[in-house]
Amino acid sequence: MSDAVDRSTPAGTAPPPNPTLVVAVLAFGGIVVSLMQTLVIPIVGQLPRLLDASASDTAWAVTATLLAAAVATPVMGRLGDMYGKRRMLLISMAMLVVGSVVAGLSDSLVPMIVGRALQGLSSGVIPLGISILRDELPAERLGSATAMISASLGVGGALGLPAAALIADNFDWHALFWVSAALGVVALLLVLVLVPESKVRTGGRFDLAGAAGMATGLVCLLLAISKGADWGWTSGTTLGLFAAAVLVLLAWGFFELRVDEPLVDLRTTARPQVLITNLASVAIGFGMFSMSLVIPQLLQLPEPTGYGLGQSLLAAGLVMAPSGLVMMALAPVSALVSRAKGPKVTLMIGALIVAAGYGLNVLLMDQVWHFVLASCVIGAGIGFTYGAMPALIMGAVPASETGAANSLNTLMRSIGTSVASAVAGVVLAQMTTRFGSHVLPSEDGFRTVLALGAGAALVGFAIAAFIPRQRPAGPDTVAAADPARAPEASGAQA
Repeated sequence: MSDAVDRSTPAGTAPPPNPTLVVAVLAFGGIVVSLMQTLVIPIVGQLPRLLDASASDTAWAVTATLLAAAVATPVMGRLGDMYGKRRMLLISMAMLVVGSVVAGLSDSLVPMIVGRALQGLSSGVIPLGISILRDELPAERLGSATAMISASLGVGGALGLPAAALIADNFDWHALFWVSAALGVVALLLVLVLVPESKVRTGGRFDLAGAAGMATGLVCLLLAISKGADWGWTSGTTLGLFAAAVLVLLAWGFFELRVDEPLVDLRTTARPQVLITNLASVAIGFGMFSMSLVIPQLLQLPEPTGYGLGQSLLAAGLVMAPSGLVMMALAPVSALVSRAKGPKVTLMIGALIVAAGYGLNVLLMDQVWHFVLASCVIGAGIGFTYGAMPALIMGAVPASETGAANSLNTLMRSIGTSVASAVAGVVLAQMTTRFGSHVLPSEDGFRTVLALGAGAALVGFAIAAFIPRQRPAGPDTVAAADPARAPEASGAQA
């Protein structure tokens, strides 16, 4: 009998978790959370009438989710490292359920914003899930499982739009949130029953001052980015928020370097592999989101414009859906490339595929199948990059900091998507054409945003080229990068 078998079933302990079930449950949780992010898109234009409020006020139903997610993701990652990743995962799923119920019961603005903010607090599910995988899965399963969980973010986003449009077209709009609540309950129960609690914990005291400083800086930064177009990019409010973000985050960094148990270990974050991967993640996040901003609009614009295709929101969502399936299908391929060549190569390949997809879309914008093809190519590239980034992060941080490090990487991608939304908004507002009595974004404006997406992906490729070279993933590499997994790796070799 091998040592691995002896370790897996010691007397008096529960049998080890089924890796396939753990991955499936965590991927389902990731899909449910990413579905939440696209939930209100079909009714955004109707919210002023439904909630009896102005359009600028109802926009907070989207902004509140963004801000809550930005704050919660790194905080929940750190709490997971300290007190248990499964415990924080359950709390995150509970926040999704509570937020969905609050929004489902709302008929006015304030409860809707509160509900959407609570939903945003669940955004730490995917980085927490990836961290659980590192603690529980054997080394040979970790790469493909990580890629699968990462891809669930794209899958949920791609499938969420047509599903939400179908529900909004055929049922009362509150049904969107009741479906979200039901899916959240299912995910929570599955985690409770099938996902084990990790024994890898740091303990210690939570850095409350650091959390408050980081939250303040991030809220100022993302609020300025997301609302700058409405308030004016040169307005005192916008510039003041940008200035406050810089000052607060600098002071926060100074504080974090001097506290004994920081919220974010900036010395670990400054390691070249972690730092450069996070910088590349911002660019990749920008490149990923440009597709979501352009393709649905082009599909829904009237055909008489000469470049719109006159499709419904449901049809536009169905055009985007295959890209999510491509992400999931290519997750194992991404893992194989990372195992053979290293995650750095996988990240660079993915960035090039994303850029190629945008280049294809710049040239092909006349038929529905053009957008299906381009979105699938971009989705393939995103699948590669999403599988590679967590692998790079986990290859450079100890197991005790996996939750915080993965959460910070997720935050970097979110900042990239927020910047993409702001930049695209500026471009499309400046490059317009008149259609009857309406002013619409011009075809050149859409092409410019697509070109910017390609450029961001190429920037991500260039940044990734500076990531220190790694050996291809394998048991020896895992043991070297993570001493906590060394016995497991040696057992696999035996």
